[in-house]
Amino acid sequence: MKRLLPFIIACILPAIAFSQKISWVHIHTNTTASFRALSVVDDSIAWVSGTEGTIGKTTDGGKTWRFIQLPGCEKMDFRTIYAFDSVNVIIANAGSPTIIWRMKDGHNWNAVYHNNDSTCFIDGIDMWNDKDGIVYGDPKQGHLLILHTTDGGLSWQQHAAENEPTIDSGEASFAASGTGIRCLPNNKLMIATGGAESRLYMSENNGNNWHFIRSPILKGKSSEGIFSFACQHDTCLVVGGDYKNENESKWNAYIFYNPGYYTWRAPLNSTRGYRECVEFIATNTAIAVGPAGADITYNTGNNWKPLWDDKGYHVIRKSRKGDLIIAAGRNGQIRIVQFKK
Repeated sequence: MKRLLPFIIACILPAIAFSQKISWVHIHTNTTASFRALSVVDDSIAWVSGTEGTIGKTTDGGKTWRFIQLPGCEKMDFRTIYAFDSVNVIIANAGSPTIIWRMKDGHNWNAVYHNNDSTCFIDGIDMWNDKDGIVYGDPKQGHLLILHTTDGGLSWQQHAAENEPTIDSGEASFAASGTGIRCLPNNKLMIATGGAESRLYMSENNGNNWHFIRSPILKGKSSEGIFSFACQHDTCLVVGGDYKNENESKWNAYIFYNPGYYTWRAPLNSTRGYRECVEFIATNTAIAVGPAGADITYNTGNNWKPLWDDKGYHVIRKSRKGDLIIAAGRNGQIRIVQFKK
């Protein structure tokens, strides 16, 4: 036993230190909505949206939330959201009819885009700045839907078909956490797909022209592919898998290098299963979440470790202007993630 004691201590101490870096603060909510859309503006303001037409807002760093159901939208699922501040926000429903709403005064919601096509399905939104941004959605006639705004979401125009990504039959995208799209510096844009094929589509001119790179992530079925990615400098962490097989841990997480050339690398230790959102929370540090659990990496995706709070989440986002980190999921679940650098 004496010989084993140093070994046991050596195993326990790193685990204790690891557990102290991350803590999850449960926030009581008065809703049972399932949340997949989350936008964290700064250390005070965040918005969340989801099923039953539910929209929530905090102005005190996530400690308290106010929820509403948008009138007439009680059967809609708001999986797309982008907040500018406490009174300016964009949301869209997943499904038909496709409607994008814009609030700009803190009180009134205006429908700024409407599409009755039964095949139209919005997957996500991101903005380069307060004026220019992109909404994208599932394909029609072999092209991903691309809408752009130049006035902060007050109006939207669809790209011409020749300026939309051309995709394969059976290929689409997932509205799992709103992080299948990222607007990057210098007018760059990336969109992830899955299904029959799993690719990263890239544009260097605000989505007007596209090229792509195939990924090694799990694909072939409609439930498989890239569900989320997050970029830091020239490195992107890509996660996904099969949402019908949440515990499958093969080919569900990769590191993608994009400094003018494209290379993929598998982690030495992967996430423990299907993950539908990944977010950098500090330099080289990211968290990946899914309905079956959460994992963290401290070395830019080379090694993933399970988090002690093993609840399932759909989405995790860090504030664009600060350090506030929030995770959200089913049954009104919201957590503040406290991270010690």
